[in-house]
Amino acid sequence: MSYQSAIDHLAAMAPELAIQTGQTRRKFSLDEVAVLLTALGNPQRTFPAVLIAGTNGKGSTAATLASILSASGLRTGLYTSPHLARPNERIRIDGVEISDAGFAEEFFRVRAVAQKLVEDKKLAQPPSFFETLTAMAFLHFAEPAIDIAVLEVGLGGRLDATNVVDPLLSIITDISLDHMEWLGNTIADITREKAGILRTGGTLVTLPQHPEANQVLGEVAMALSVLGVSAVPYMPPAELHSPSNSTASSGTSVPASQADSQHIYMVEVLGQPIEVASPLHGAHQHRNVALAVAAAVELAISHGFPITPKSVADGIRNTRWPARLERLVIEDPVSGERTDFILDVAHNPAGAWALRAALRELLSANRHLGTLVFSCLRDKPVVEMAQILFPVFDQVIFAPINSTRATPLRDLLAAAASTGTPAFAASSVNQAIELAIEHAAAHPSSPIVVSGSVYLVGDVRTRLLAKSGLVVAPSQTVERVGQLP
Repeated sequence: MSYQSAIDHLAAMAPELAIQTGQTRRKFSLDEVAVLLTALGNPQRTFPAVLIAGTNGKGSTAATLASILSASGLRTGLYTSPHLARPNERIRIDGVEISDAGFAEEFFRVRAVAQKLVEDKKLAQPPSFFETLTAMAFLHFAEPAIDIAVLEVGLGGRLDATNVVDPLLSIITDISLDHMEWLGNTIADITREKAGILRTGGTLVTLPQHPEANQVLGEVAMALSVLGVSAVPYMPPAELHSPSNSTASSGTSVPASQADSQHIYMVEVLGQPIEVASPLHGAHQHRNVALAVAAAVELAISHGFPITPKSVADGIRNTRWPARLERLVIEDPVSGERTDFILDVAHNPAGAWALRAALRELLSANRHLGTLVFSCLRDKPVVEMAQILFPVFDQVIFAPINSTRATPLRDLLAAAASTGTPAFAASSVNQAIELAIEHAAAHPSSPIVVSGSVYLVGDVRTRLLAKSGLVVAPSQTVERVGQLP
């Protein structure tokens, strides 16, 4: 069977979180995933794993930790979600995505086994989109077995398909309100779901965060006799966050390299000082990097992995995790004018606040922001996100996204109207890009920011790279200039 056939079959399974009128909501169960994996030979038992849950920062933490482990000479699997351009991005070994041929082979292997289980009434329903991809990742990691896997939880934790593994460590990143229709209406409820990745006598790596989250994590950890590992020692010095270091003093933009230099700092790792120089922009990434470092140190000390201070520093520096405050500059070959894009997958209020703060950090305090190209899914609090982001921009352009869960354009326009921000609805993603570039040409010091949905950001990124002739793997971060034909 072909790769395209595998993609087509997956696409038909994709809207698993959409709740249509009159449709029964899908029930998830680790028991069903376990039945599927048992029939596949339990590939998840062939390698040790680290499991990462949270609301924001899971992917960045996972990518950083995986990069550290690879830099330590370990054959490292990385499973993340969602993807920007292609589902292959979700399954990687040492930064290399699963091949199209490998993807198709694993998909149809999982599908055939699942169909037989359903026919034999050992499974009540076929596996979901995410369960299928999770099983595919485990098979890919098991053949031949990797040294360690870093697994990002897809949704929640307790009933997430990744939670079938017995992790060496459980990492919980920052928790906020998101996916409330599935996880609960309060921080405490959501935290309990995410704390489902903890094991009796296991290890939790985390940072202090929302008081309600702290309380629940503490209660669950005590009940399970969990060892708590704090990432606080790996946070940067407090003075790094001072106003004098957060913005430029002139009216020009701060280049990515200069912004990064303001956030290079020293921490002690395994008894030696190292330089932390992450390519991931924004002060909020300090927490994600700290969690990754704390996990790496714990793996070295308690589990004997050959991780060194140098490999930690190298892994941080070599991390690739695109569309997180990623800068892409496009040059018009005729006029020579350059257009500055900043891509960020902020998809909930906490992410919107982080994006807003990071933009002020990367740009001068007295420099205005131009156009925001935005869209989001209808299960997101669009009015709250609008209040956070829209007022700091000259205008907002809404682009349609290819998802059954997309927020209707009329609702996006209403959210913009409530903030008093000029807003326009584009008929396509291409038109949204063109309108944004036109505005940027009249305001050359203003970057175009694209955010609000992974679907939108991934689509725009793919189109910009294609138009500019830049061929860059989706797992790489772009900080270079390309030309629009």
